[in-house]
Amino acid sequence: MTERETVLLHGFKVKLDKLINLNLRLKNEKQLLVEEQVQLKEQVRLLTLKNNELVKKEEDLKFAKSLLGAVDDSHEAKIKINRLVREIDKCIALLNK
Repeated sequence: MTERETVLLHGFKVKLDKLINLNLRLKNEKQLLVEEQVQLKEQVRLLTLKNNELVKKEEDLKFAKSLLGAVDDSHEAKIKINRLVREIDKCIALLNK
């Protein structure tokens, strides 16, 4: 082997080692990112569930507040309750079809 070929071969080995090390670093980084992605997806799922729960509570509170606001006027409260009962009856009728 000539000196030039030896130098080229050494240069090739150095570049190959760098590529192998870069490949290993990138694989490790990819694994960390995949794990982070899994954690973030779980966090999003939990936050979505909590958000849905809070939205439901807010709706319940608004409903309760509207009924409590109507307590001052019992006639108005009766009208609201009758309207809700009619809506429930309509839903039940649709379910029975």
